Amino acid sequence: MARTWWKEAVIYQIYPRSFKDSNGDGIGDLRGIIEKLNYLKNLGVDVLWLSPIYRSPNDDNGYDISDYRAIMEEFGTLSDFDELLAGIHARGMKLVMDLVVNHSSDEHPWFQESRSSKDNPYRDYYFWRPEPPNNWISFFGGSAWQHDEQSGEYYLHLFSRKQPDLNWENQKVREEVYSLMRFWLDKGIDGFRMDVIPFISKRLDWPDMDPDDFSSAIEQIYANGPRLHEYLQEMNRKVLSQYDVMTVGEAPGVPPRLANLYVGEDREELNMIFHFGHMMLDWGPGGKFDPKDWSFNEFKEVFNTWHKAVGQKGWISIFLDNHDFPRLVSRWGNAGEYRQESAKLLATLLLTMRGTPSIYQGTEIGMTNVAFEHIEDYRDLETLNEYREAKERGDDLDALLKTIHQVGRDNARTPIQWDDSSNAGFTTASEPWIRVNPNYREINVKSALADPNSVFYYYRHLLRLRKENPALVYGDYECIDEGSDWLFAYHRWNKDGEFYIYLNFSSKEQNGLPLPTGIRIRLFVSNYHQDASFKDTLRPWEARVYQVVR
Repeated sequence: MARTWWKEAVIYQIYPRSFKDSNGDGIGDLRGIIEKLNYLKNLGVDVLWLSPIYRSPNDDNGYDISDYRAIMEEFGTLSDFDELLAGIHARGMKLVMDLVVNHSSDEHPWFQESRSSKDNPYRDYYFWRPEPPNNWISFFGGSAWQHDEQSGEYYLHLFSRKQPDLNWENQKVREEVYSLMRFWLDKGIDGFRMDVIPFISKRLDWPDMDPDDFSSAIEQIYANGPRLHEYLQEMNRKVLSQYDVMTVGEAPGVPPRLANLYVGEDREELNMIFHFGHMMLDWGPGGKFDPKDWSFNEFKEVFNTWHKAVGQKGWISIFLDNHDFPRLVSRWGNAGEYRQESAKLLATLLLTMRGTPSIYQGTEIGMTNVAFEHIEDYRDLETLNEYREAKERGDDLDALLKTIHQVGRDNARTPIQWDDSSNAGFTTASEPWIRVNPNYREINVKSALADPNSVFYYYRHLLRLRKENPALVYGDYECIDEGSDWLFAYHRWNKDGEFYIYLNFSSKEQNGLPLPTGIRIRLFVSNYHQDASFKDTLRPWEARVYQVVR
């Protein structure tokens, strides 16, 4: 397999609204990111991915774009962006932008023209129908077809009604997208993370979905449309192939069997995808707010299956949380008694698994979910829509609020906890755009940097070790725990080195570690700073990496 910089890189995702406020308006901004570039360099990450910073009415926190070539006024100016990009490059890091082109804002000039009349040249930039041609449901609740009073027809929106879907069947739309991509690439950015990219090709026979099984509809109806790979190959041919950049597609609805159609090295489409095999494990038929039970072995099998699916021909990105999902340690670990240990164990998984790791802001200090008592404290459109619809149905709202505490997107969107001062040092404003997690006095960057055994320094240590050991990047992978309901153990190896990784996903001491025999091994990394010489015993949430001595 070819060696490339983007396989060896580690991505750090910044959600700008919640990262750092520089001007006291309660909203994170570009100059706030500039202030913290040395912190990110110190951590050791290579690529900064910014969630959308383009001009937007902010119906969905920037994922509804009204001008793809301008900066959101709350975030700053193009001059600020240029300074940020220069600062990132000066520190030897790279910048990846969010490309959101399945839909635009309904306030984008294209849509304003499109709705103005049925014979407008921009009409075909979106999907208009006299009546809804099917029963599709929006990800944010309700019908995916919205009646427009101005033009008297219905338009498609798979997300918010203020996010009309672009019609990629129209060559002019595709050329508009390629032009805006060149605008940012010519500024010197280093690639794109592509939002819901499997959705850009629609099924024009407009089949109905099963309204009682939204999760299945994502793969069978919304994703992997008939012309999708034609579009991605055209994008690569006309734009991406002309630059040395990385591309990662957000890929809900893409099953393992289709993975290499997106990322196969002979396909000339995308470098890698974020798959959702593990992230939707607990989604019931009704989606994330209809949670179901899942098993630890199902979680492990996702990694095994995807490794086999891409093989030596493709590549994926490894992530365990981001702006759309709960905090890593609250979802997969133990955010209480073993918060630090389980946060470090999950870091071990993230940084020793095959693929390009992606770390979400705040994960490096072990930030946790938040449990606001009142729905009024939440800001996420998806959450608020679900609550409103549940109220209209007469559902148990107390039970729903508890579910929101577990799965809501605002869990990951509370401000970064920089220190123990007012509002966690995120802003000097009296109130930030969303409340800070109340545990900021205990969990913050200042205290993490003062503690040599903190989650932060564990991440930094692992990041350095990953860079120094190509086997942890390119090495083959084999799960060796034989279906244990507490142990995730795997073997990584190639000509450059060989490692055995053991992760105790439980709050109990566990015995029976399947250590290799007949070879010499040495302890390479442990998330317990005390002696870790227990032979085949792992303490609660203990992670241990052994290196084979050659």
